Amino acid sequence: MDLLFPIKWVIELVLVTFHSIFTFFGLGAAEGITWVLSIIGLTVIVRAALIPVFVKQIKSQRNMLAAQPELQKLQKKYKGKTDRDSREKFAKEQMELYKKTGSNPLSSCLPLLIQMPIFSALFFTLNDAQHSITSGKGGVGLLNLDLAQAFASSNLFGAPLKDTFLSSDLLEVKILAAIMIVAMTASQFITQKQILAKNQNPATQTSQYMQTQKIMLYVFPLIFMISGISFPLGVMFYWLASNFWTMGQQFVVIRNMPTPGSQAHDAQQARLAKKGKLPKAVEPTVEEIEEAKPRQRVQPASKARAKKPAVKKPTTPKK
Repeated sequence: MDLLFPIKWVIELVLVTFHSIFTFFGLGAAEGITWVLSIIGLTVIVRAALIPVFVKQIKSQRNMLAAQPELQKLQKKYKGKTDRDSREKFAKEQMELYKKTGSNPLSSCLPLLIQMPIFSALFFTLNDAQHSITSGKGGVGLLNLDLAQAFASSNLFGAPLKDTFLSSDLLEVKILAAIMIVAMTASQFITQKQILAKNQNPATQTSQYMQTQKIMLYVFPLIFMISGISFPLGVMFYWLASNFWTMGQQFVVIRNMPTPGSQAHDAQQARLAKKGKLPKAVEPTVEEIEEAKPRQRVQPASKARAKKPAVKKPTTPKK
């Protein structure tokens, strides 16, 4: 049994629903723009459903940043200790720190990991549809044979959506695929770059977590560049639309919920101050000021040190 069957069925449901909406408004069933818009609609549905996961990811990333000073202390504590007991203690204390701060090192990859089955299911759904003309088979759900063949014959600017950069000899396919690969790579780079440049606390720049983020800044775009040449144009439209969603979503989060101490946080405070929306400092009342003043302690006079009343000397009468 196909493990992706339920996901493929839902994907076909969403695709066919959007396809029906666009054809209702006059777009052709076999036109490439109709299928591209349907794929973009699928992207919006998927990414909107992942918003709670994204919020959880943001919270976990902030907790990771907050845990970096303690993590660095822990790493210094066990630096140079390679024996088994030290490694086990380090791992145990590290997990306790993650649990205490509510952080997760894999949080930044969570939305991507969840999307991989969806991405794979979309790939196989469109792959099956592009061979429907020769196989005579439709999809597993609402993508029947007629709709599958309509997708297989669709093209955008003369480039069939079922073709890939490597498999096609058409110049239109290579040009469109190259433009999309560059756009995918650039959008991923910009998304990661704005996190590192604007939304990190300078105190954590040298931490291992931030070093990993800097590596990902160049690794992910490279993955998009290499893998993009082997994916059909239809799948690449999903990937590109998802990247643009991530870039816009990240911009909104950094602008409105920046990491304390980051460049974005300073910019937010400046905007609020300009609009007069910063909370004013509460001035202390007279009673609070009086209570804040140190009171002089009155030392009680002891009996031994108490002053005796002055004795008047008798005056001699004048003669």
